[in-house]
Amino acid sequence: MANPLLRPVDEFVGTIAPVLVGLAGELRVQSEKLPADVALEAFNVAAAVMDSDGTLTDDELWAFIGVFARRFDTVARAASPMGLRLAGLLGGKRTFVDHPSALFALLLRADAARGTTHTWDYHRLALDIATAVVSLSPVASHAELAAVERFRSTLLAAMDGAGLPRPGSAPATTSPTPGPAVLEATDAQPETPEPPEPPRPLEELLAELDELVGLAAVKAEVKLVADLIRVQKLRQERGLPVVDQSRHLVFTGNPGTGKTTVARLIAQIYRTLGVVDKGHLIETDRAGLVAGYVGQTSIKVKEVFKAAMGGVLLIDEAHALVRGNERDFGHEAIDMIVKYMEDHRGDVVLIVAGYPEEMTEFLDANPGLRSRFPKTIYFEDYSDAELLGIFDLMCAKNHYSPTPEARDRVLAYLASQPRTHGFGNGRVVRNLFEAAVARHASRVVDEAEPSDDVLVTLEAADIPAAAS
Repeated sequence: MANPLLRPVDEFVGTIAPVLVGLAGELRVQSEKLPADVALEAFNVAAAVMDSDGTLTDDELWAFIGVFARRFDTVARAASPMGLRLAGLLGGKRTFVDHPSALFALLLRADAARGTTHTWDYHRLALDIATAVVSLSPVASHAELAAVERFRSTLLAAMDGAGLPRPGSAPATTSPTPGPAVLEATDAQPETPEPPEPPRPLEELLAELDELVGLAAVKAEVKLVADLIRVQKLRQERGLPVVDQSRHLVFTGNPGTGKTTVARLIAQIYRTLGVVDKGHLIETDRAGLVAGYVGQTSIKVKEVFKAAMGGVLLIDEAHALVRGNERDFGHEAIDMIVKYMEDHRGDVVLIVAGYPEEMTEFLDANPGLRSRFPKTIYFEDYSDAELLGIFDLMCAKNHYSPTPEARDRVLAYLASQPRTHGFGNGRVVRNLFEAAVARHASRVVDEAEPSDDVLVTLEAADIPAAAS
C-alpha cells in the first residue's frame, strides 16, 4: 500500500527547494545544501503533528521512516519504530506548528519585497503533509486535528501580519461573499437553486468564516469538521479503512448568533469537500414542516427534503416540533425527518438549531435522532464589543458613519440589555441600527440643503438611550 506521506513530502521539497535556490544569496549558504534544509522543514511538520497527541503508532513511524530514511542518516540508523522512539527524534516537536519557522519567515520577506506567492505554496503543501499524517490513523485524534488547525492559523496570521493577500480569496468586504442562496421552506415550496460553478476553494471559505465577528469556538469546530473530512477522503483515496461518520450537526445558542450564516458556509464547505453535490442551504422551521390536518405533515416534510437534495437543510428552532401532546403533528414531522434522513443518507445534510436545554428534549423525542447527530456546536452570545463591531459593519455596509460619541452611546445601550434566555444578539443590533437611521432621518429631514457629511453621519442623539 502506498505511503500517504510520500507524495506531499516530495511535492513540498520539489516546490520549495528551487525557490530557496533562487534566494541563496540572502541565505548566505551553498545552494546545494538547500534541498536538505527544505526536507528538514517537512520532517519538522510531520513530526510536530505526530507528536501532538503524545502517541507515536507503528503505522505512523513506518510511514515516517519510509519517507525520511533516504533523506536523513539519523532516521535510517533508527531503522524501526522502536528505534525511532528510543532515539527520540520526534519527541518535543509539537510546538513547531505554533510559530512561523525561519524558512517561512524568509519566504514572507521575499513575497513582501517581490509580490510573489511562495508563502501560499508553503502553506498549501505543508498542510498537505500535516493532513497526510493525520490520515495514517483509522480514527483521527482530536489533538492531531487541532495541531493542523493551529498550524494553519499560525501561517495565515503571519501572512496577514506581513500584509500579504491570500491567493484565491475574495477582497475583504463588510458582508459575507455571496454564495448559494439561502431559501426558506414555507407552504409555497421552494425550488432547488442552481449550484455555483465551480465550488469555491476551501481556504477562501475558511477565510470568509474567519471574517465573521466573534464566534471563535464555532470557527474552531467548523475547521475541525473540515479537516476531518479531508483526512477521511485522503484515506479513501489510498484504499485505507474509514470510520463511517454522520455529517449532521446540532447548533445551540440564542437567536442572532450567526447560525444561518455559518450553516450557509458549511453547505459550501461540504460541497467543496465532496460531501454534497450542490451546496445550497434550505432553511425551514416548524411552520414549514407541520400541517394542521392528517396526512399533510408528511407531504410538507417530503417537499422540504426534496428541495434540500444535494445540499444542507437547516431546521431553526427545531425544539418547537416537540411542543404539545402526543397527537401534535410535530411528533409526526420528527418521525418523518428520521425516515428521510435514513432514506437519503448522503443526499442531504441536516442541521437542527435551537436553545441548548430545549434541543436536548428534541433529540430525545425519537430513538433514532440522537445517534444521527454526533456533534453539537454551541454559539455563545456576542460580547458588547463584538455587538458594537456588528453595528459598525452595518453602518459601513449602508454608508453611515457613527461619531465616536455615537459609538459610545451604542456600547452603553448594548451593555444595558439584559442577557436573559433568548437574548437577540445580532437582532438587537439590527433593531438598534434601524432605530438610529430613523432618528437620523427625522433629525435631518427639515434641513434645506444637508451636506453629504450630514446625510451619512450618525450622531449620539440618533442612538436610543440605554435601558434604565
